[in-house]
Amino acid sequence: MAGTSSTTTAAMNLGRGLGYVSYSSPPRTRSILHFHNLSASPTSSSNIGFYATTSRFANYLPRKPGPTQIRAVSGSFGSRLEETVKRTVADNPVVVYSKTWCSYSSEVKSLFKRLGVEPLVIELDEMGAQGPQLQKVLERLTGQHTVPNVFIGGGITLEVVQKL
Repeated sequence: MAGTSSTTTAAMNLGRGLGYVSYSSPPRTRSILHFHNLSASPTSSSNIGFYATTSRFANYLPRKPGPTQIRAVSGSFGSRLEETVKRTVADNPVVVYSKTWCSYSSEVKSLFKRLGVEPLVIELDEMGAQGPQLQKVLERLTGQHTVPNVFIGGGITLEVVQKL
């Protein structure tokens, strides 16, 4: 597509938190790297959902000012998927979340092949119903809702980022 740009996100485990590098490749221009730091705090809003509890009959009674009871609920399925992503990233030096039909994903996989890097490639469109759910988890972690999502960790982080 003319006038569009591809963005690749590379995430690294930074000890206490998770960080990622956005790699933007606008057409016919130099690539741009941006580093972002993500807090992996267990109280971050992406890990905890909130809902207010109220009685169905409260809609028919006069309202009294007072505190609303709010309870935290964990999205256990989303949390499990998030833990799976974090574990996969921690256990593999390079992970590419991709879709088979995406030209930007193909470009990134070709780049790693030229660099002699063998990433773990996870094709979201071949995962059935779990693919879109996993893509939502990736968006929560990186802020990027498109593929490819590239996570770089382990000992080769600096080598690969420098080669990009």
